[in-house]
Amino acid sequence: MASVKSRLPANERYSVTLVPPAVEAINKLVEATGLTKTDVINRAVQVYAFLEERMGEGNDVVLRSPDGEYERVHIV
Repeated sequence: MASVKSRLPANERYSVTLVPPAVEAINKLVEATGLTKTDVINRAVQVYAFLEERMGEGNDVVLRSPDGEYERVHIV
């Protein structure tokens, strides 16, 4: 049986141009989490893929505030 590591694709390097709001968001996340920019971007892509998959299945993305209020999230 193949290990999980052997089934994962190899690392890939990308060169992208980010819009100013994305740069600002990455910098805020780096400061807030202590993670590297690479880690922040990797996590963001994985979260986005997870949300897209769930929304493609017909699910809604909903946030619940501490006071119990719900807000539906729209990703455009």
